[in-house]
Amino acid sequence: MWEYFRYFYTSIKTTCSMAAFIGEYECKLDDKGRLMLPVGFKKQLPAKEQKKFVINRGLEKQLNLWPRKEWDKETSRLNALNLYVKDNREFVRKFNNGATEVELDGSGRLLLPKPLMEFAGCNKDAVLFGFSNRIEIWSKAEYDKYMKQGADDFAALAEKVMGKIPNDSKGDVS
Repeated sequence: MWEYFRYFYTSIKTTCSMAAFIGEYECKLDDKGRLMLPVGFKKQLPAKEQKKFVINRGLEKQLNLWPRKEWDKETSRLNALNLYVKDNREFVRKFNNGATEVELDGSGRLLLPKPLMEFAGCNKDAVLFGFSNRIEIWSKAEYDKYMKQGADDFAALAEKVMGKIPNDSKGDVS
């Protein structure tokens, strides 16, 4: 019983303290690889968390921009993995590969590291997409391509992922 309570409390505490970004913005990168962080995203962060971020490679062909506080939470989860397990080591290495701390400059721009820009195929046009506790940065071409893949199958995907969950479910959905 107490184990269930501890799990439930930890889940609520983690969920309630997590940022949940909402929004999709098209942006332009300048010649130096800088982009303006949209005001719509800045407003979703407490003032003290609006300057420092960590950027890393995403699981698809996009970058993830994490508020520093969210990055620290994510890496503490990774640090709990048993690094004597080969898959865990490999995942942690790939997750951290190229991760870079970035800061907004005086004009509210972020400088994207060149190797990460190349990974994501970002050059001029980008899409910033609020995704849970991070902001995904996509090249506009890759984003459009990704969103069109399986667009006709969205209803089938929704049924597969969400169809097993009762409508009034408040619990874990994994």
